[in-house]
Amino acid sequence: MPKLRALLLKSAGILLALTTAAAAQDYPSKPGKIVVPFPPGAINDIVGRIIAAELSERWGKQFIVENRGGAGGVMGAEMVANAPKDGYTLLIVSLATAVNPHLYKLPYEAVKSFAPVSMIVSAPNVVTVNPGLPIHSIKELIAAAKAKPGSLQYASSGVGTFLHLGGELFKLMAGIDLLHVPFKGAAPALIDVAGGHTHVAFGSTSSTMTHARSGKLRTLGVGAAQRSPAYPDVPTVIEAGLPGYEAANWVGLVAPAGTPAEVVAKLHKEIADIQNSPKAQQQFAAAGADIVRMSVAEFGAFQESELVKWGKVVKEAGIKAQ
Repeated sequence: MPKLRALLLKSAGILLALTTAAAAQDYPSKPGKIVVPFPPGAINDIVGRIIAAELSERWGKQFIVENRGGAGGVMGAEMVANAPKDGYTLLIVSLATAVNPHLYKLPYEAVKSFAPVSMIVSAPNVVTVNPGLPIHSIKELIAAAKAKPGSLQYASSGVGTFLHLGGELFKLMAGIDLLHVPFKGAAPALIDVAGGHTHVAFGSTSSTMTHARSGKLRTLGVGAAQRSPAYPDVPTVIEAGLPGYEAANWVGLVAPAGTPAEVVAKLHKEIADIQNSPKAQQQFAAAGADIVRMSVAEFGAFQESELVKWGKVVKEAGIKAQ
């Protein structure tokens, strides 16, 4: 009897493996969706829509974007973590993936509950100030903050957001004290700095572009290892005097953990082809995002490293969820 049971279990396992392999080979055979765990309009949403449109066109199977905002991206991520492991429900991940575990008690594992598919783009932050300030460089900003600790205010899009974390990382690395003033969104935060009510902002390349080009914000440095194509004449913060400073809102794609490797490989290859497409390259550039290529394994390791990096910032800055 035990031998018969073992044989039946083995046969069932073989059948399941064959069925899974066949399904992976036929992938995609039906429409799918890409969950963006934030409201429409931000870089996560823009990238998700570019990818969804490209996959739909290339595969002849419609991939739609579903915005599932809430709790800083937690609600959408939880939905995908519990979705079928078949490649038809995917998740756009970003910097929030590395931050949320340190702010919230998650109903899933931030990285391990998902199968990494592909890194897509990275959008570095831009250190900006109100042009009425006598500050024209990163070194001058640091000097001014050290001369009068706490006198300079920086605006963010809210506690735990990209603008906030970039500012806290800058403070920690420069050894300065800037007063954090949170707003409900990047737009009102940047408008406040442009109006001279607050002084500094660590905005994204896309959100600062209009204000910078109109002269309402002065750009001091870009938080990337290399200069951004969106701001070719602006030095990196590293070049400008703060070694090692990098802050970028990266965007990638993942699937539920346990998704067949063959499906992940197909998706990864298609994303790589999209990244090489002149049309998609123009769309990413217009959003202020730089294409980043990584293998599946590299993307998984990158997410783990981001967990460590931003966890340290959250802890040392004493950031609490609100």
